[in-house]
This record gives sequence, structure tokens and C-alpha cells, in this order.
Amino acid sequence: MGKFKLPSINLPQISLTAARKEKLAVGLDIGSHAVKICQMSRSSDNSYRLMSLGSAQLPEGSVEDGMLQNPEEVARIISALYKDLKIKDKKVAISISGYSVIVKKINLAVMTETELEAHIQSEAEQYIPFDIDDVYLDFQDLKTNTEDEDRTDVMLVAAKKEVVDGYLDMLRTAGLKPVIVDVDAFALENAYEANFSLEDTVALIDIGASKMNINIIAHGTSTIARDVVLGSRQLSEQIQSRFDISFEEAEALKFGREEAGDRQAELENLFTNTCTQWVMEIKRALDFFYSNYPDETIAKIVLSGGGARIQGIDRFFAEECGIPVTIFDPFASVKQDSNKIDPEYVQYMAPEMTLAAGLASRPTPL
Repeated sequence: MGKFKLPSINLPQISLTAARKEKLAVGLDIGSHAVKICQMSRSSDNSYRLMSLGSAQLPEGSVEDGMLQNPEEVARIISALYKDLKIKDKKVAISISGYSVIVKKINLAVMTETELEAHIQSEAEQYIPFDIDDVYLDFQDLKTNTEDEDRTDVMLVAAKKEVVDGYLDMLRTAGLKPVIVDVDAFALENAYEANFSLEDTVALIDIGASKMNINIIAHGTSTIARDVVLGSRQLSEQIQSRFDISFEEAEALKFGREEAGDRQAELENLFTNTCTQWVMEIKRALDFFYSNYPDETIAKIVLSGGGARIQGIDRFFAEECGIPVTIFDPFASVKQDSNKIDPEYVQYMAPEMTLAAGLASRPTPL
């Protein structure tokens, strides 16, 4: 992969490479609603073990569309969570998303890695809607060419320097050492690959508070990776407004922690209207995939993120998309010590810990 030219930062990887035994980074998912931390280790048999995990809510507006708005407060909360979890390792992996990150699959003539690295910047200029000097560039040759073809697909990633640098500065303020910068959609893929085979074609959908990540994986290769600015906070705000209740009460209704009673019919109507918007975006991605890969079949949709805990969302998506839907457990194949970490807490947190778990599966660079 080409160099993501960041000082002391290893380039993001689109998927896990062959199993290695290096020490793993601490996964740090900085969302718009909360910060999630996950720490894992890797055994000699290449299995993963969960060492620590936790979440802390962020003040509203601290992070918007993937950009830090209140870095000092975010740094303070991360430091406090790190201290509460008693994590000593300061090397962290983060991921970014939003309008400042561009992920594009392009088709190029087959080249050597050195030739591709020399060529990619001039090629990228026609795909990146920012000044090329204002972004960090990275790429990975997906090696899709066959013996009869001399062209290959290349995944191109660009991230605005000011956004990435803002995160790096904030993390250093928190006393941490950022060693990996990834993209949300690829962290999602890494989490899935750490637990399951990538032989089938699957659509990974992570529904956060303010955004939805979509990554369609075909036979171990990411074919579509995109962000959609829609999330589960949207539903909470609509419930809050409709019933004139607090945001916390709206969240309780959304997740089924509180009985809806005589509000059930209206609640279901809000759910249908909002989640239909999410389904439309997913269908767009599915249609785009099938237009490029008409002979492929998507075996299932895998939901994660806090939005995946909304009661009935898996059934709703399955009915609307006509594809089996499962809720992703990023710790399905991960060993755990029930004496150190409450299994019920892990099970409850699992869907929204997916990005953090994907980042925590990444070896730290040498």
C-alpha cells in the first residue's frame, strides 16, 4: 500500500493481512455521541482475547460530521475513560469518516508498487474534490487483474490534512500516541474479518448516532465503501419532538427500555418513516453493487452500531431489502475472561463496539 504521509503514523489498511503476532493497538472509536475504547491481545494460535472495553458519552456537538468541534473536552473524556479502564498502552488506532474523507475505487493499468506510488497522485487529482496539497493520500492495489487482463482495481483514499491533524493533536493532548489512522468502513471490515470468513458476499452496515457506514465485501475485497449522513439520533429527536419528552426518555423508547403503551402506533409510524430513509440509502448501494457485479449474490446484511439495537430493525431491513439480516457481534470469536469483564456488559455493548474492535485488531507498526 502507498504511504499515508503522516509523521509516525502507519498507513491505514483496507483489510487484515496475513496473521501476525505483533502487539495490537488500542482501538479508539470517536463518534458524534460517544467515545468507545477496545483493547485486545493476540495469542500464539492467532486467536484474539478481549482485555478491556468501555464507552463514555460526549457532550452534544463535540464531533460533527467527523470533525472535532471541542477537542479539549474530547481529550479530557478520553483521558478519563483510559484511566477508568486502567489501560497502560498509549498506542492507539483511530478511524475517520465524513465529507473530509474520500474513498474511491479506480481502474488502472497493472503497475509495480513503486510505479503505482509514483503515478497515484496525478491520477488522484481527477477524483478528489479538494486541493491535492490539502489531503493525505493512500491506496491499495486490489489485484483484480487476471492473466488475460492488464488492468486492476485500486482503492484510493484521501483525507483532509486539517481534519486528520486535528485528531492527532487532540490525542497527543490526551497523552496518547496515535499509530494508525484508518477509515470507518475499513475498520468495520476488519472487525468482521477477525470473526468470520470473507468467502461470501456481505453488506456491512454500521448505524451510528449521526452517520451510517456501508461496506459491501465480495470474496474478501471491499467493492463499495461509503458514508451516509443519517443516524439513530435522528429517530430519537423525532420521538422527543413528537411526544414532548426528554432525549433520554426518547432513547429509552427507541431501544425498548420503556414500554410505549398507548404511544405504540405513533412510535411505529415514526420508526417506519425514519428507517425507510435508511433502507433507501442501503438499496442504492445494493443496486450500484449489482449493476457492477450482476452475477454476484449478497448472502446477508450485517448490522452494527448503536442503531442496530433498535427493536425490530433487523426484521424491518430483511423485509424491505429481501436479504437475510443479522446483528453483528464483533466478539463472537474473541476469548473473554468473565472474571475480569462482565459478559452481559460485553453482549449489550457489542453492536456499538464494532469499529473500536476492528481498530483493536490492528497490529501496531514496527
